[in-house]
Amino acid sequence: MRFTRTKAALAVTALAFSLAACGDAGEEGGEGAAAPEAASDCDGKFEEGSRMAELAEAGAINVGVRFDQPGLGFKGGTDELPSGFDVSIAKLLVADLCIDPDDTDAVNYEETISDNREPYLETGRVDLVAASYSITDERREIVGQAGPYFLTGQQVLVPADSDVESIEDLKGEEVCSASGSTSLENVTAAGAVGVPADTYSICAEQVADGSVPAMSTDGSILLGLAAQYDGELKVVGEEFSEERIGIGYSPDAPEMCQWITDVLQESYDNGDWEAAFEETLGASGSETPDPPELDSCE
Repeated sequence: MRFTRTKAALAVTALAFSLAACGDAGEEGGEGAAAPEAASDCDGKFEEGSRMAELAEAGAINVGVRFDQPGLGFKGGTDELPSGFDVSIAKLLVADLCIDPDDTDAVNYEETISDNREPYLETGRVDLVAASYSITDERREIVGQAGPYFLTGQQVLVPADSDVESIEDLKGEEVCSASGSTSLENVTAAGAVGVPADTYSICAEQVADGSVPAMSTDGSILLGLAAQYDGELKVVGEEFSEERIGIGYSPDAPEMCQWITDVLQESYDNGDWEAAFEETLGASGSETPDPPELDSCE
């Protein structure tokens, strides 16, 4: 087996679009990424005592992202910062707090997998989660979720020479997905035998070495994983679920919902969302979709 450890197929590049910086968010026509203003410029921007005001005053934030999903959230061995669409959206939020999203002294990008997203938010280990985080009623009973900022659907990843064409061909067969994910629940509901793994990259390795016949999760994730295996794996089948990807925040800071929603809406209006998609997932040839309607925080 030849395993190509590369992000090139999805052009998981550094942030190359205008960040929604404090004071001048939404302005267009500038060259390059707009740097966030100094923390002092956030004075009075947020209600006193709100979590946003606390973070802006501290000038530091912990953000949970994936490290193993090319195009969405990926961090290689020599990379200083993770990159991908989820990460780019997180950077818009960080910049709105007048914190430089590329300053590793100010921003800790914590690797966050499916199984620990709620615990990390509940315990305060991270302030935000942007990690292919599907919005569900069950999760909203535990933590806060705002969005969605992306809609995707679940598909199947199999060896390139497999005869499997959809999840329907895998009834009674083992299908790998990440522990604690909605994808694993959907696999079981579709009649397959769900095989949990710590990360999606582990699932892809198991498909590539023949340990399991298939894995399943959001199609956008699968395309990135397939690209790493130089033609050995392929994505098949129509989407058999709808995943509404959003931002997670602490259940103790409900005021964050409207702030997140406002920043996302501004990114829709000023083109930052579209640019973020085109620089990451769009670089694979995926057509840029319209941004989804955001949920109300009421």
